[in-house]
This record gives sequence, C-alpha cells and structure tokens, in this order.
Amino acid sequence: MAGSILEKGKVIYASGQPVTALHIITKGKVQATYPGGVYTLAEGDVIGICEICSEVHFVDYVTLEDITIMTYPLNNIDALEKVLRSHAAMAKLILLSLFRQLNKVMGQIIPAEAVCDNLHQELLNDYDLCTTLCNRYRVQPPAFNLSDVNAYPGAETPDTWLGDYYLGLQHAYAGDASRYLCQEIGLAMGILLRGSQDFRQIYASLEEQYQYRRQIASFYFNESGEDLFEMLTSMYLRLGQNSEDADSLYAAIARIIDKFEKDSSVNREVAVPRIRSFRESISAAAGAVPKETETGPATENPAVPSELSGSLTTILGFAGVDLEIGPSFRKHVIAYRALEDKNSTEEEAGRLRRQLTTEFNALYAAVFERSLQTDVVPVPVRMFLYFGYVDEELAGAANCTILYNLANNMGDCSEFGVFTFYDWLRAIYDGRKNPSRNEFDEDFFDNINKQKATGKLTEAQATAMKNDALLKVRFEMDNLFVSANKITSGRITTFCPLFAADNVMKDLKESYVTVSQISKTLEMIKSVDYSVFYRESLDLENAAIMGKEMIHLEYLPDVILLPNVGVRGVMWQEIEGKKRNSPARMLFSIFHMEDINATMVRLAGEFRWEMCKRVQGSRWNDVSERSLTSEYFDYVQFFRKNHELTNEAKEKIKNSLQRAKNSFKEMFVRDYIVWVFFEGTGSPRLNKVARKILLTYCPFPAKLSKTLEQNPMFTEMIAHRNVVMNQRLHHIDMFMQKLRSCNTKIPQTLEAERAYTKGEI
Repeated sequence: MAGSILEKGKVIYASGQPVTALHIITKGKVQATYPGGVYTLAEGDVIGICEICSEVHFVDYVTLEDITIMTYPLNNIDALEKVLRSHAAMAKLILLSLFRQLNKVMGQIIPAEAVCDNLHQELLNDYDLCTTLCNRYRVQPPAFNLSDVNAYPGAETPDTWLGDYYLGLQHAYAGDASRYLCQEIGLAMGILLRGSQDFRQIYASLEEQYQYRRQIASFYFNESGEDLFEMLTSMYLRLGQNSEDADSLYAAIARIIDKFEKDSSVNREVAVPRIRSFRESISAAAGAVPKETETGPATENPAVPSELSGSLTTILGFAGVDLEIGPSFRKHVIAYRALEDKNSTEEEAGRLRRQLTTEFNALYAAVFERSLQTDVVPVPVRMFLYFGYVDEELAGAANCTILYNLANNMGDCSEFGVFTFYDWLRAIYDGRKNPSRNEFDEDFFDNINKQKATGKLTEAQATAMKNDALLKVRFEMDNLFVSANKITSGRITTFCPLFAADNVMKDLKESYVTVSQISKTLEMIKSVDYSVFYRESLDLENAAIMGKEMIHLEYLPDVILLPNVGVRGVMWQEIEGKKRNSPARMLFSIFHMEDINATMVRLAGEFRWEMCKRVQGSRWNDVSERSLTSEYFDYVQFFRKNHELTNEAKEKIKNSLQRAKNSFKEMFVRDYIVWVFFEGTGSPRLNKVARKILLTYCPFPAKLSKTLEQNPMFTEMIAHRNVVMNQRLHHIDMFMQKLRSCNTKIPQTLEAERAYTKGEI
C-alpha cells in the first residue's frame, strides 16, 4: 500500500470528527492534543488507535513536520480484526503504539490532579489577601461570588494498577514473547478494545481536571478586567515596592503568573498581554529592565552555593572507596540528567530509573552507616540524606539554594514525633525506636526468632543479632524504605528517588512538611474526633489503686518524612510491633505536593479502621461484638434490608460502594473524611445510619457537641450519646467517692479519664 504525504501544520483530525480509518506513521511526527496537554506520535505510531471504540475522535491530531502515513479504513471493529489477520506483523506495531499512548496520558493524571487540589485553597488565600489589603487601604474589595466554587472533588480516575499493567504489556510485546502473543488475534483485539475504553476514561479524567482549572482561572483573568490579577497588580503598583505589604503581594502575583502564564486552561488572549503590561510597569517603576524568566516575573537567578559544586563526587567520596556501585551510579546519574523527559515510559528510561533506584538505596545505606562514624557530615551529604539530593544540575539552582538553607537549619524534631528518615534511622540505631514490621507482619525480633526456630541461627547468634543496632537499621531499610519511598512519591511506574527539578510541582518552601504543620493538622482532626488516637488500657502506674479499671491514653502518631518529592501519605502501621499502646507510623514525602490536611484526615480514617481490627482480632466484622468495624461492616453488607434508610440513601450507598471498588475500608475512610470536613462543621452529608456509627465511635468533643445538638439531624443521636456518657461518668464518680472514703489520693489518670469521657480534653 502506497503512503500518503501530509505537509507540516496539517490537521489530520479535529475533535468531533468521525473515526473512519487508522493511520500508521512511517515518517515524521504528529502532535496529539487533549484538554490541558499534548503528546507526540512518531514513526511506528498509529493515529486513532486509542479511539477505536468511539464513533468520533476526541483528540486533535496535527502534523509537526512533513509526514508519510499508511491508511487503513476502519468502518467497524470487524475491519480492524480483518487488518490484524491479513497483516499479522502489524499486531505488534499497533499494540505497542496503544501502550505508548496510554502510558503517556496515564503519567499526566497525578500531576494534573495535584495542581487541581491546590487551586481552590490558593484562590481562597488570594481572595483573602486581596480583601484584607483592600480593607486596610480603604479600597473597594472585589465582589466575587466564591460560594459556587468548591474544592476539587477528584475525578473518577482510572485504577492505579493500570499504569503497571500497560507498562508490563509494553515490555512483553516489545520482547521475544511477542512472536507468540501476536499470533493470538483474539487476545490482541481484547487488549485493543479494553485499551480504547481505558483511554476514554483517562481522557474524561483529564478533561474534568482541565475544566476545573478553567473555572478557577476565570477568577484571575477574564475579559472584563474585574478579576484578582487586576486587583492585586494595581494595588502593588499603587503601593510601591517599599510598602510593608509589597513582598506578600509580589509573591502572590509571581505565583499566579507562574501558575497560569503557560496553562492552556486560561484565556491567553486576556492573560498574556496583561502579564506583559505588569512586567513593563514594574520595569519602568524600577528604572531598569528586569530579567524575565520562563516561569514568572523578573528574579535574580540564584547561584548554586559553592559548597554544592561537585555534589555527587562529595557524596560518593563520603560513602567510601569501598563502594562498588560508585562508578556505575555516577554514569547512571549523568545519563538520567541528560534525559529530556525524566518521566518517560520508554523501556530504556524505565531501565535507567530502576538501576538508579537500586543503586540509590545501596548508597543511602552506605552513607548513613558512614555518618554514624563521624561528627562532620558535609552539607551535600546531609541534603542527600534528608532530601534524596545528588546533583546540583539535576536539582536546579533555585532548588539547590532552598535545600541548602533547609539542610543547614535542619534540627532533630523527633521529640515532637516528626522524623526525617535520617533521624528515624538514628532513632532505631540509638534504641529509641524499633524497626517496622515486614511484609509478612513480622517485626525485627519475630524475624530472628523464626530463623532460630528453623535452625538457621543458633541461640547465641540470635541473641547477638537482637542487640545489633546496625542490623536493625538494615532491616528497616529493606522493609520500609525501599517500598515506602516509591509509594509516597506517587509515581509508581516512573519512580526515581533522585531529587530532580522536573518532579517539583509546587513551591518547595510551601510543600516542605514542618512540625508546626503536622501539629496544626492533628489539632484540626482532634477538634472533631477528639478520641482518634486514644487507646483503652489498664493504669499500670497506679495498678494497686486502680485495679482493673480501664482508662484511655493518647498515643499521637510518629510521622516519618521520606527523602522525596511526593503526593501521597501512607498509614504504615497502626502500632509498633505488637504493642497496642504505642504510636502509629504515618509516612509523608518531606516535600508533600498535596494538601496536608486532606492527606492526614485520610490517614486518620485508615488508622481508625486498622486499629479497631487490631483490637477486635478475628471478630472485627462480627456484629455480636460491637465495634466500629463490625457495625460499619454490617451496615454496608445489609444496607438493602435496612428500614432506616430511604431508597435514595440506598442508591447512594450502592454508588459509593462501587466507587470504593467494593472495599468496606475505603468506603469508611471516605465517610470519615466527610465526618471531619463537613459533619464536624455542622454541614450534614452522611445518612442517618452512617452518622450514628461515626458519632458512637468517633464522638465530637463536648464544645462541638453542645453546638451541634441544636441541629435536628444530630439532636437525638447526641442525646443518646450523652446518656451513655453519663452512665460512664456516674461509674467514675462512684469510684472516686470510694477512694475518698478510704482516704486514698485520686490518681491524675482517673481525673484525666473523667475529662476524656466528657470530651473536655
């Protein structure tokens, strides 16, 4: 079949045009455009293969240069099968093109969602700044109606395993196994049809994210000129650069420009001229022409601190001459630095990232062990341990300066329950913490006892290993660091542990997780669910007085900050080893790109569920043994027969369960998020049965209960809760009276238990 030649700039298909053929590119490149992004098709790619299950194209295809294509009519699915059967060699080419295109758009889901998650809060912050300054300087504040703008609800994103699934298929069909796989036309057709459906779902998610960005962008730039950008820039120019509010104003303006200047969701005909005009105005006011950057207003390009020159050499040198991976790691870092797309899904890039990951983990262990032997740790090495930094060029000059300053002012915050991963390993080495459990739910000591029981270790060897601090550190590295560093990053299929500017989607100073942020977030959660981190326990300190009287003790979670830039939090363990009265372990990236409040609330919900299962054991879902998990399990399992639920409520439960992939835990976590963010603020969203369960096991503190009991939807439930609370208070009061009559001093723990019962802690 002869090929057709299309000139540069030719629109092959526009969104909405019918799908009538497939085009195989034999020479040249084509740009595929979807809402909010683009990707490139090259030689061997198939135009339209991702849309074979659609009647029309929803992606625009435009030639980037003169191209040659082979065209195959596609009036129906049978025509595609006919092509595959008559041209067996094409099956591999078509499938590989499908996988490449799927992996390219799948890689955009998480970064685009991270951007959307931050937009609403940034809009509220900018609006608050604007109104505050307007009131301060007697300027009429903007009359925007933000009531219709909500936080990004989150698109119905494809399952996370699809990334690994299609990457795995790409590797399989690119290898020798393709000779056999491509012979099965039915298999190829099934994969193509499923891939087309998945591409449509991914496209829908990206389109939803794009429309949300458009909605937010309209508050900053619109044709009327009555928007936030106009208000903030005009005020900045009126106040001048020496005003006490100039820095905060300029920072907000710079962030807005950085966010929207090249974003396709903004009206560029409106935004670009006004951004240019603002830059010209500040240039004229300063009497000099500022240097423009690609991302925002003029700023001085910060020089890399001299101590960071040759960082990779410094780090490898610190690790020691015995490090066998040194030359290989250096070579791979240089290759990674040279990649144009560091998150490419191509096999060669993926192989490089996997090699770097393996070597990085080995290097991290070597550097940590070396740091134990000296009090002098160079700044680049500290940056490596804290942030995963290895190379100044890879990190970027601006980021280097921030990391350098953070590393020089980094203190050990472990006394507040917040650990950098380096400090966490130090705590394990010093015996202040024990290693986490492994994938078989064995802690460090269980693992040694198991080896001893199977005859792999003698009694003497086992005893020596239990006291080996370095062995504990290595156990933690193998069982937590290797997997958790990847999970918290959120880039499962394209993960690379090296700090790179390409992975920074938010200002580092804003995303840097601090003790203060963690503390404020926990306080926010406890202001709604005050008992979340309390455990029922015997009072061992006052056992002679208290006997078997139960009290509640609070164990706030240990928060461990992994050395990466990421978007996910992880509820790693609900307890330490087998000690129920011990802190949970929650993991974050040290630079967390998502909203930390939302992430922590989700982890608190997961903790609630897992802790109840831990306490209840095998009877966690036995409703005869009343508990949070058993009642919630019973509620979801038999909701269709529940006469307390309306038909509308039952339909919502059915849909919620489907969205939660039939996971009762995931459904509870979503309800818990609603409980904290909405129900706890007097905005009921849950049905009657779910609200009753949450109020029973995640009760409001006294002050909030007093406020919400005026709401008819809460009145009866809070009244019932108060009856149960008063019964417990009566028991405590009688016990305290008994102690007084015996002239026994009342333990402080009992006073605290009374305050806990009332919700006044």
